[in-house]
Amino acid sequence: MTVGPLEFLGVDHLLSEDERDIQKGVREFVDERVRPHVASWYEIGEPDLGLMKEAGALGLLGMHLTGYGCAGASAVSYGLACLELEAGDSGVRSMVSVQGSLAMYAIWKFGSEDQKQAWLPGMAAGELVGCFGLTEPDFGSNPAGMRARARRDGDDWVINGTKMWITNGSVAEVAIVWAQTTDDPKGIRGFVVPTDTPGFSAPKIGKKLSLRASVTSELILEDVRLPGDAVLPEVTGLKGPLSCLNEARFGITFGALGAARDCLETALAYAQTREVFGRPLAAFQLTQAKLADMALELQKGFLLALHLGRLKDDHRLDPRQVSLGKLNNVREALTIARECRTILGAAGITGEYPILRHANNLESVLTYEGTSEVHQLVIGQALTGHSAFS
Repeated sequence: MTVGPLEFLGVDHLLSEDERDIQKGVREFVDERVRPHVASWYEIGEPDLGLMKEAGALGLLGMHLTGYGCAGASAVSYGLACLELEAGDSGVRSMVSVQGSLAMYAIWKFGSEDQKQAWLPGMAAGELVGCFGLTEPDFGSNPAGMRARARRDGDDWVINGTKMWITNGSVAEVAIVWAQTTDDPKGIRGFVVPTDTPGFSAPKIGKKLSLRASVTSELILEDVRLPGDAVLPEVTGLKGPLSCLNEARFGITFGALGAARDCLETALAYAQTREVFGRPLAAFQLTQAKLADMALELQKGFLLALHLGRLKDDHRLDPRQVSLGKLNNVREALTIARECRTILGAAGITGEYPILRHANNLESVLTYEGTSEVHQLVIGQALTGHSAFS
């Protein structure tokens, strides 16, 4: 009797009935709406934007937030949803997590009541799409060096700058933009920017070889004039954007495991039916050794993610622990995807199977929301007490 790659340790009892139901519901959504179409979306580089309203109807957008139409689900439930979404495609999970963990979370955590009422209900329903503008062409891992500037002009703010690699940018109705203030002692501030504001544009980034089933854009702000109450009032400095990134990294810790599981399930099914030298590929020792090692890392990664989720639900999660989860689980997921490709041989490079698509996507996941090197240094600083960032 065979067992699935995430069934060896019998972890179902570690999840509540509600958590299992949410995971099952998202898996069914992915099976129905993502799997049959995602290879085509990836090939043409265009996602189905109707997924946002459907995800909103399921309560997936900002699902771990409370009020304003948000589901108020547990952190573990959110993580399990990310796992199932990324089992479909990292780009689909990115669309959902950028909406909820970056754009919505910034407003929910740091916005005024007027800002929350104006934006969050529509975003939770998927009727309004949000993006998060922090990374710049020359400042990714060092956001403190950002060149975007916001200056006061009477009661208004005027913003100039460029942001890069922004998921949902070209299709968003609202952008959360972080900028250095030039005449305000509070330094970096966040701004709620309606994307129809004059001077704002978001050209789509093309020729991507990764995350092709999601929209990636540049944000250009040229004398974008905003009213004084467009600023997020409850945060100053890098604490704001970095805490938002920590929310997204938590989801990735679960999400990457979904891509790895899908690769491993695909490789297992292929190895059972592909005959080599007169017997199934799955019957060879080297194949079984690969499968065993990958199943081991997948299950270890899940236990790590689940532990972090329980800490988060208990309000005891340290951002450095999220760095550990993101570093390990994305790195291992990418290793699993590459190893699964070897089991499929030449078939593994075709769009008929999801493995190389997942591997290409995970190359981006390895980099965004903090590169592996940045997370290594976060962990290194925690262990040694010395900062190696500068």
